[in-house]
Amino acid sequence: MIAEMKKRQPIGILALQGSFLEHALAVEKTGAQAVLVRLPKDLEGVKGLIIPGGESTTISKLLDAYNLTDIIRNLALRGFPLYGTCAGMILLSKKIENSNADLSRVNSLSLIDITIRRNAFGRQLESFEEELDMPVIGKRPFHAIFIRAPLILQVGSSVRILASLKDNSQHNLQGKQIVAVEQGAILVTAFHPELTDDLRIHRYFLEKVKKYARQKNDLIVNSFI
Repeated sequence: MIAEMKKRQPIGILALQGSFLEHALAVEKTGAQAVLVRLPKDLEGVKGLIIPGGESTTISKLLDAYNLTDIIRNLALRGFPLYGTCAGMILLSKKIENSNADLSRVNSLSLIDITIRRNAFGRQLESFEEELDMPVIGKRPFHAIFIRAPLILQVGSSVRILASLKDNSQHNLQGKQIVAVEQGAILVTAFHPELTDDLRIHRYFLEKVKKYARQKNDLIVNSFI
């Protein structure tokens, strides 16, 4: 049993606010080890980090308050895998629409080359669910849950689009309706896979973590703390 536990990939879940417990449960179901991260010391030994959905302004302030912002940014610049859902996607984006208003409240980590719109579909009452085609995780559609969701408006040349709302979606907003992308070791989705029983996206992120662990086996997270 001890040998088996040592083989489990430790994945950090930012546990300051939002749906971190649901992510932790999903991570454990994949066979990886979920590590709740609230302080810099909690990052020691983890091979990837999930930033959950929640309230992006609150999470941003808490990241600064607990001295996590610069540590996470520095780790990401070294190839450390990150996965942001909903609010996590907002925090990882390089540009927020109407930035003069939004960035005064949200201190973005500015790590993935996308422009996003917060609350693009409306407030809580406008939450919705939709079947998404996402070929990187398989042929079967993914049942996506959108709650006060952001939308990706633009992507940089190094960003790979993974999923968009279908043309016949009831949410026919102007322009592209991109809801999942990746750039290197960073993955973001506008929806909440942790609220479903489908583990395919978490497993997809785990493959990034495993790749990073193989390439950076000698990385000491503690050196950033």
